[in-house]
Amino acid sequence: MNASLPISKPLGGSPEKAPVLYWGFFLLWLLFFPAAHAAGQPPAAAIASAHPAATRAGMEILQLGGNAFDATVAVSAALAVVEPYGSGLGGGGFWLLHRASDGREVMIDGREKAPLAASRDMYLDSRGRPLARASIDGPLAAGIPGTVAALVHISQRYGRLPLKQSLMPAIRLAREGFAVNEHYRRMAAFRIDALRASKAAAQQFLKDGEVPPLGHIIRQTDLANTLQAVADQGRQGFYAGKLAQQMVQAVRTHGGIWSKEDLLGYRVVERKPVVGHYRGWRVVSAALPSSGGVLLLEMLNMLALRDIGSMAAADRIHYLVEVMRRAYHDRARWLGDADFVDVPLPRLLSPKYARQLAATISMEKATPSASLAGFKAAGRDTTHFSILDKQGNRVAATLSINYPFGSGFVAAGTGVLLNDEMDDFSIKPGVANVYGLVGAEANAIEPGKRMLSSMSPTFLESDDGVVILGTPGGSRIISMVLLGLLQAVEGNMVAQWVSQPRFHHQYLPDEIQVEPGAFSKELQQELKKRGHTVSIKERPWGNMQAVYWNRKDNEVEAASDPRGNGLAIKSPE
Repeated sequence: MNASLPISKPLGGSPEKAPVLYWGFFLLWLLFFPAAHAAGQPPAAAIASAHPAATRAGMEILQLGGNAFDATVAVSAALAVVEPYGSGLGGGGFWLLHRASDGREVMIDGREKAPLAASRDMYLDSRGRPLARASIDGPLAAGIPGTVAALVHISQRYGRLPLKQSLMPAIRLAREGFAVNEHYRRMAAFRIDALRASKAAAQQFLKDGEVPPLGHIIRQTDLANTLQAVADQGRQGFYAGKLAQQMVQAVRTHGGIWSKEDLLGYRVVERKPVVGHYRGWRVVSAALPSSGGVLLLEMLNMLALRDIGSMAAADRIHYLVEVMRRAYHDRARWLGDADFVDVPLPRLLSPKYARQLAATISMEKATPSASLAGFKAAGRDTTHFSILDKQGNRVAATLSINYPFGSGFVAAGTGVLLNDEMDDFSIKPGVANVYGLVGAEANAIEPGKRMLSSMSPTFLESDDGVVILGTPGGSRIISMVLLGLLQAVEGNMVAQWVSQPRFHHQYLPDEIQVEPGAFSKELQQELKKRGHTVSIKERPWGNMQAVYWNRKDNEVEAASDPRGNGLAIKSPE
């Protein structure tokens, strides 16, 4: 915890005129409580991100005298270059910030918005049926991006260094290029049809129309020029002028509905994070339009009612699954952009509501998801990074362009790959999006509205330490963060938080999704006896990035998910 020294308003006026008795007390305080003073700041900085080049970009900025917020700009921009399948200037995200000097906590909402010409039924045909892939592929699927506005905002409001300096590592990466790895190849193969449909995207991310070979260098001159324009002109370099005109023209030429007014009118929002408590830890997470913080606290409230640590494996998994089922049901029913719809947050987050939900859980049998419809009591994409600096500033940030490589569309001459976040709206009540999530009226499309998200950058804090974590993974993000937080509360090592086997339930489809090898055959059989459908997936999911400041021992650890290619490093102490 930060040690607050009482020297700004000493007895008798200015520090120079402070009474001798005051200074004597102050010196005694330092003598007898040196550990408390030392614990006020971490001994090292740490960064964990999904790509080594992005982690190194952030460390470079810290070493140049920047703080965690300057490093945030550097890491975000670098990931836009080297992880085009996960995030980018054409996407958005949530940046959860803690400023050590005054304890300020804020979520920077850089989520995409629906264009002003968007309409409720824009992805339905004349008979009310969803148009195939209309909300997934091509520029009609793109919301108005918020990443650039968020980075400029963070730099100007919270950083120490000029924006231009924080963007230099990303500009250099875009010009010099990065080597294609196996994960890039898998993502490009998965989205190759969408990439081929955009001439500019194919030129930027493919080689002769095919997935690039391992080690091929991806150089992005147009993207470097766009980053330079932002470095020189701030948000005007992206949301106005020549670049904005190029993007709007390209989008409209290829069937999209963007306008200059959409770009000029985009604004980030500073939101109060969602805050709760679990077994002596303070939980700080993303606010709406992210569903992450709300669902995390709702689930933790239910988990606090049982001693899950003493449960047998099958009982623990069963109870966790039933908790997930109920929270995701509430996501589908109640949650949306609170600037547009009324969301009953006080009720959803109340202990009374948690008790009501938990009372419906049977330990002997699964609750069919269909039976929750009348209850009245109430991935492979995206990216995440976690940062802690030596002053104690910290950032958890989750960024996205939605599906791998977003919409697959690049506005020619800009290097900007556009998102397909419009699919995160409920295009029709009860119709699942690309991640299988269903929604209702609260998340229906409206002009200028932010679509509901699962991104869940999170802090966990107690006298013992500070946890900074998050992960990509589409609809599974929230359950992954939940499992990571439980690992932290139970006192396990940071490496275990990010590497533990994962399972997930999201209300619909009514199944427990399980990573390969996560459940024994005996555990699967026991869960099936209780009525669960167990679906073992072909591949593991997620790419968690975590930093931990152990306040008791005043040590810093960081870990990057072994499922990915990320890098977690800390500065010398």
